[in-house]
Amino acid sequence: MIKKLPTRQLKAGMIALEDITTPLGQDIVPAGTELTRQIINRMKLYSVESALVEVPNNVIDLMLTESDSSASTSSTPKTVYIPVPTPAPEPAPVPVPAPEPAPAVIEEPIAKEPVADMRNTRIQEIKPNSQKIIESNEFMNFQIQYLSTINDLKDVFENVLNNKGYRINEQSLANSIASLVVSRNTITELFDMLYQMHSLDDSIYAHCVNVALIARMIGRWLHLDSHELNILTCCGLFHDIGKLSISAEVLNKPGKLTNEEFAMIKAHPKYGYELLRNQDIDNRIKQSALMHHERYDGSGYPNGLSSELLIDYAMIIAIADVYDAMTAARSYREPLCPFQVIANFEKEGFQKYHTKFLLVFLNNIASTYQSNRVMLNDGRACKIVMLNNNYLSRPIIQFDNGECLDLSTNKELYISKVL
Repeated sequence: MIKKLPTRQLKAGMIALEDITTPLGQDIVPAGTELTRQIINRMKLYSVESALVEVPNNVIDLMLTESDSSASTSSTPKTVYIPVPTPAPEPAPVPVPAPEPAPAVIEEPIAKEPVADMRNTRIQEIKPNSQKIIESNEFMNFQIQYLSTINDLKDVFENVLNNKGYRINEQSLANSIASLVVSRNTITELFDMLYQMHSLDDSIYAHCVNVALIARMIGRWLHLDSHELNILTCCGLFHDIGKLSISAEVLNKPGKLTNEEFAMIKAHPKYGYELLRNQDIDNRIKQSALMHHERYDGSGYPNGLSSELLIDYAMIIAIADVYDAMTAARSYREPLCPFQVIANFEKEGFQKYHTKFLLVFLNNIASTYQSNRVMLNDGRACKIVMLNNNYLSRPIIQFDNGECLDLSTNKELYISKVL
């Protein structure tokens, strides 16, 4: 039997009759693949709505049962603020490690990038890194742990919003983020996996987790101790909690906002501070919620504060917030690649952001992609062979024929994609 089924009704053993891709065009599995629980979980994670499949006789009865069950619950309203895909009801193929207690979280240095294994075939070298990531077991494990962290954060946010007697457990949340960091082999792997998670249509929870992860990496590059890292991590986790006070219609509006709607969006830092004000947490977490849209030159909001009134952690969160937002897809544009974001920071960032933190961030982000394959805006693939310290967004690249080009001397070409 051949049917086009909603993803929630798919069962292991069905055969995909067409290539399955995410709404953003990322390949998940090719046509002819037998579906597994892992694949179905991945489809749900990436918001794939349906698939054309062949249903073998031995799973028809199970499929009909699943269909009936889904139909009975399809009218259940969804909560407005949580566009996070629901994990599959089957047990995950890899157990999620529980967050370790605070003393047990030992943040080991992330390894430097490994030297390429010359035994790799040319086909393996050319295969896009994004595809390797999506197909890896490590990424599946990361997704499971990442979604678990999002769900934990969602529960905390809802309690802060609705339960006046609720008290935030900073350490537990910081440990969840720390475990996501230390479970990655390299810095590049962490940022690549984070980049792949941007297919989640989530303007609050996933974004807050992403900003916390990026901020924690900045903190490690600044050599903060574990206590300070945890505070900075929580600054990232709670920076956008004020968006819970804005209606979903305004927050997720695809078109241009009215002046009144834009004013509501610009007020979310104040809303966040009010939600956190009476919590027994480090004051820098509250101040970062209030100040993360302020800028060093006084051009930010909600209060137009300038450098002497801004706290350091809020300025680190501001950088992480902008980086995550720019590398995520928007209704009006595709996600920008890291080097396009670096270029934007180089263009105007040194007036708007704390120079010390921005330089550390840009140097380390660019360095993680040393020796990576990338694509230029003219469609040619190449490899980064050397960074230009004074122009990090325009490194020296090498084409497959051995020819090298210094992008800092050729302003018409730029890196448009990391492969």
